[in-house]
Amino acid sequence: MQSKSVLWVLLFAFVAFSCQQNKAFDRYTSISDRWDKQQVISYDFIAPDTINPYNLFVNLRTTTDYKFSNLFLIVELDYPNGKVTKDTLEYLMAKPNGELLGSGFTSVKEHKLWFKGFDDSFVFSEEGSYKIQIQQAMRHRGEPNGVAQLEGIIDVGFSIESPNK
Repeated sequence: MQSKSVLWVLLFAFVAFSCQQNKAFDRYTSISDRWDKQQVISYDFIAPDTINPYNLFVNLRTTTDYKFSNLFLIVELDYPNGKVTKDTLEYLMAKPNGELLGSGFTSVKEHKLWFKGFDDSFVFSEEGSYKIQIQQAMRHRGEPNGVAQLEGIIDVGFSIESPNK
């Protein structure tokens, strides 16, 4: 009986480790109550290399308190030598019937949103320390001011993964 328990623990550890091998970077920040439109989530990271392509993702965890069918984010990537790219991105978050997209069987859904590497492979062009900054940019239809306090997003993350693994 004890050998079966050890076998299950080893199998679980192997599966968990092998699922993480293709991630060069993976971090999350918890949002305490609501995501303030002024709150910028940022991560500093070292480029894995300047040869291989990578997929870059914004990762979110949402609850049923998220009331929008889409999500607008402003994502800025700061390069080591001063170059800055800034994108306003829109993501589909729910089906037409209001059911949240994403993975998960509870009221919490995980969303893996493409940032770079989807259309064209992304290769880090410079060695050194990069910085990613993520900010929500949601608005109600017809209102020029953004949503000051966005409900339903509980974690914001960023990951870098090797493709095809």
